[in-house]
Amino acid sequence: MIAGVGIDMVEIARIERLLASKGARAIARLFTDGEVDYSNARARPAMHFAARLAAKEAAFKALAGSDDARLIGWREVEVVSKPGGPPSLVLHGRAETRARELGVQRVHLSLTHTDQTAAAVVILAQR
Repeated sequence: MIAGVGIDMVEIARIERLLASKGARAIARLFTDGEVDYSNARARPAMHFAARLAAKEAAFKALAGSDDARLIGWREVEVVSKPGGPPSLVLHGRAETRARELGVQRVHLSLTHTDQTAAAVVILAQR
């Protein structure tokens, strides 16, 4: 059974502007160390940061529905990419607590991007 669904799109140019204007401060606020390392190791870091930001926004939507869910922080939702495997989401803190409240047993993540846009879909499953 599905406990939550979220989808989001992020313009890559918006992230390029964010990185140019706020740089390390924005990165530290929005992304985990693992996400930073992964994205900065790519030819177009902004594309990968945008996909991860879209995944976080999609997760926020999938987890919505309580006052505590509104307090979930950016770094409490983490996109993990293992070599040769698909990306996955790891939930920390309030995000993990909210997922438990919803009875989530599995989190599905799909990322995609073009040269201009990154998108993500998150599905929270109870079984």
